[in-house]
Amino acid sequence: MANILASVGDGSVTLTAEAVKRLLERGQGDAALLYLALLRHHGDVPPRSLAKELRWDRVRLETAENVLREIGLIIPQAADLEPADEKPSYQREDIAEKLEESEEFRGLTTEVERRLGKKLTTHDVGILLGLYDYLGLPADVIYLLVCHCAERIAKRCGEGRRPTLRQIEREGYYWARHGVDNQAAAAEYLRKYGERQGAIPKYMRVLQLGDRPPAAAEEKYLLAWLEMGFPPEAVAIAYDKTILKCHELKWAYCNGILKRWHAADVHTVDEIEEKDRPAKKPEKRTPVKDSKDGADVAWMRKYIKQRDKEN
Repeated sequence: MANILASVGDGSVTLTAEAVKRLLERGQGDAALLYLALLRHHGDVPPRSLAKELRWDRVRLETAENVLREIGLIIPQAADLEPADEKPSYQREDIAEKLEESEEFRGLTTEVERRLGKKLTTHDVGILLGLYDYLGLPADVIYLLVCHCAERIAKRCGEGRRPTLRQIEREGYYWARHGVDNQAAAAEYLRKYGERQGAIPKYMRVLQLGDRPPAAAEEKYLLAWLEMGFPPEAVAIAYDKTILKCHELKWAYCNGILKRWHAADVHTVDEIEEKDRPAKKPEKRTPVKDSKDGADVAWMRKYIKQRDKEN
């Protein structure tokens, strides 16, 4: 991972006079402590991974991190947390040391092996350690993450199939980016995930795809439409329009229709039908042609006007 500390003064990662000046002017003790912790690790770790070391909760850590960003002591990162080559590469010695010193991590490794039904390799344990030490996810949240990935793979690929640690790692980074880093947040995330999964079969049926589970790419579209707020009936209308135009289901074309409706804040069947209904043309008023009746009316108006004038 690239050095997360901003270059201040002479460009070193020591506590420079300029850094001290900025910290003192801000007067935020937690920011100073977090900065010292980052210096101790040479700026090679993200702030959130220091929660355990500082014994802070997420809110306190994020508050201190925001202060360091505001006063320019942390370089803004170009991208959010992603599994990448820059993440710590744990060696066998690092893993053995963590297993020796942390009963919690040792217990997590045992439970993950039991859940996945296999002995974890050194590389596998290194991935778990990255989630635990680098991302700062608690052990109980990581176990929920593993169970979630195992259930998802089994449902999609059949019983007996297990997720790889790489798949679990990717999902773990997703959780960390979206703040799913405690029991309550994980429970809420899994509840919403279950609701979305329960709705997917209805969407598959209106797309004439039967009762099979969606492929990963198909599921992304379905979840996006659900997130936009389209009920299955609205998706069915977009499907009909797609078939009329393309003569088959083109996911990108159908998605384009729904995205345009979403941009126009049109989501329900009634709203879609109202949008598609042609505007009524104003009625043309036929002028009264000269006729005998018309002449009589004109004569009467003239007579009344003349009488009023005489009176």
